[in-house]
Amino acid sequence: MIARARRELLIPGIVVGAIIAIALAVPLLPLPDPTGMDVAARLSPPSALHPLGQDEYGRDVLSRILWGARTSLFVASLAAAAAAVAGTLLGLLGGYFRGLVELITLRFAEIILCFPPLLLALLVVTLMGPGAATLIVALALLYAPGFARVCFAETLAVRELDFVTAQEALGARANRILGRTILPNVAPTLLVQFSLTLAAALVLESGLSFLGLGVVPPAPSWGLMIRGARSTMEQAPWLLLWPCLALSGAVIALNVLCDRLRDAFDPHAGHVGTGWLWKRVPAQPAATAQGTEKPSLMRVDGLSIEYGAVRLVRDVSLRIAPGETLAVVGESGSGKTLTALALLGLLPASLRLAAGTLLFTDRNGQVRDLARLDEAELRKLRGGEIAMVFQDPAASLNPLHRVGNQIAEAIRAHGALSRSAATKRAIALLRDVGLPDAQRRARAFPHELSGGQRQRALIAAAIANEPRLLIADEPTTALDVTIQAQILALFAALKTRSERLGILFVTHNLAVVAEIADRVCVMYAGEIVEEGPARELLYQPRHPYTAALIASVPEGGARRLAAIPGVVPLPSALPSGCAFAPRCRYAGLQCTAAAPPLEIIAAGRASRCIKWREIS
Repeated sequence: MIARARRELLIPGIVVGAIIAIALAVPLLPLPDPTGMDVAARLSPPSALHPLGQDEYGRDVLSRILWGARTSLFVASLAAAAAAVAGTLLGLLGGYFRGLVELITLRFAEIILCFPPLLLALLVVTLMGPGAATLIVALALLYAPGFARVCFAETLAVRELDFVTAQEALGARANRILGRTILPNVAPTLLVQFSLTLAAALVLESGLSFLGLGVVPPAPSWGLMIRGARSTMEQAPWLLLWPCLALSGAVIALNVLCDRLRDAFDPHAGHVGTGWLWKRVPAQPAATAQGTEKPSLMRVDGLSIEYGAVRLVRDVSLRIAPGETLAVVGESGSGKTLTALALLGLLPASLRLAAGTLLFTDRNGQVRDLARLDEAELRKLRGGEIAMVFQDPAASLNPLHRVGNQIAEAIRAHGALSRSAATKRAIALLRDVGLPDAQRRARAFPHELSGGQRQRALIAAAIANEPRLLIADEPTTALDVTIQAQILALFAALKTRSERLGILFVTHNLAVVAEIADRVCVMYAGEIVEEGPARELLYQPRHPYTAALIASVPEGGARRLAAIPGVVPLPSALPSGCAFAPRCRYAGLQCTAAAPPLEIIAAGRASRCIKWREIS
């Protein structure tokens, strides 16, 4: 794919390179003075001394074409570059920070877009007077909003991808995320926008010069040449042909080149890039299944997450002690991932933490409510004291950066190590998580690794700063059974190596729970329905939903597999009473009368079911 991309770049690259080289070398070429007039030879046809003829003032057309290329490309390139820098900055800031920043940046761009382009350019030229400098300002002001809107739309799409969330989870600062993660991934689209802008700027510069509002005569310009040739079209039609061919050829060549560059550097096209790549309301603690209270590494009380007026997660409370693995299990849509993201302050912008306290005990023994920390304080904890491993390793690693560089980025975000020291540390981490030939793997791009290798790399980045709490969001889902076993063994080894490490393991796989968990919280429709020690809960479930989950998997020990009827209800259409009642074979009238509380049924056990004694 790389060789093919280079071949496709060759011809347009040579053409554009030749145009630029000629424009730069014009002062060194043995050409007649482009402003020198020979009135006696006006409108002369092409000859040996004047290969393209002479214009209405007897000036050499070839010389003016080449000098005009220098002028037109200079004005268009500087204007497009200035528009690209300003518009990209506005789009990145507005798309990433949203809110007030979006209002300031994007609305400013939209105000400019309300003006007809040519009229806006005419206004600037009229106020500042004609000339090349005025043209650059006018064109930059005219095209910057286009870059801002394109960059804003691309940034909105990229910022929701897992590898951006992974960078935030590792504690990277906003400027580094924007510059090293988001910008390289929106660059292919911006490159196409630049080609379109450069071509449009060439045409508009020529148009304004044609109207007498651009380059000032007698300086050569393609627009001025077209203007001059218009009055002599009948006597010397070739005078109109040459500047039109030059303008059209330059525009087409630039567009073809930038299309090829986009295809070559687009990470989604199979090519390898080279590197340019919460209102918080405290809630009363809910009932907990803890018997003898252990020292808490993480204590969540009454966590509720809202989307508008709809509560997606309701009154969730859980504890994680140092050295303990808590598994959160349930079907898709139960709120597991949202709960995990809330701990790091990484909820999507459309959601908010409506209630709850998230008490985390840091290395210094200080208890901090994560729900009340600002973004700067949360960033210091992310990737340092709290780290996260995401579900899809292919989507969680930036496709434009080498694996080792991404791990080194996580290290440098929380320390003062040099780049070389961080790289050595990254290689050592890859070796620690079981990647063979770690030094070579560190230089590889994500697509060059297998799924299991990518997941190991993500785990290496997560443990790079020796976190106290590790959140794993279904880290084995996208892997085959053999690799799943290896990743689980790796998590077990991490716990053995660091006895104070707490793990929150989000999964829907009860076989994984049996393998790795000390305690289990079962979630359904946004709330915890059962909690207890893993062995007790799996062998003696006390909620119909837990029992149904166990019966529906081969590892459950049941003689016959049983599917759970129905589907998880939408958060906006929850049934009255118990949320699981419509799917439950134990449900009765009392189950739909009122929502049951999470009841403590034994030391360390709790169930949200009024018929828990009937569950076998």
